[in-house]
Amino acid sequence: QVRLVESGGGLVQPGGSLRLSCAASGSIFSIYAMGWYRQAPGKQRELVAGLTNGGKTNYVDSVQGRFTISRDNAKNTINLQMNSLKPEDTAVYYCNVQGVLTTSGYVRDSWGQGTQVTVSS
Repeated sequence: QVRLVESGGGLVQPGGSLRLSCAASGSIFSIYAMGWYRQAPGKQRELVAGLTNGGKTNYVDSVQGRFTISRDNAKNTINLQMNSLKPEDTAVYYCNVQGVLTTSGYVRDSWGQGTQVTVSS
């Protein structure tokens, strides 16, 4: 099994910054793609930032220039640096990995339980 645990969420004022981290299980051998999703109340879950095993990144238009996704293979972590936060960024943020090779087999995808990000004055 692949386990993902998010952390770093919280309440911040507009214009503030947060850094989300996703800790993955140590059984992972390789990951094809990873990303951060978010779901706001009454809205569909959307991909915020993605990162492929080739190093290509993609961002939803609304966060381009403000958010940065990164990874640390040695620490098995996926991070999302969020700057210049806006109230519309308020959502539960979920870590996701896809195409994972583990020591015991292949896992199509895995999700974390989510961390709340609230941007409000």
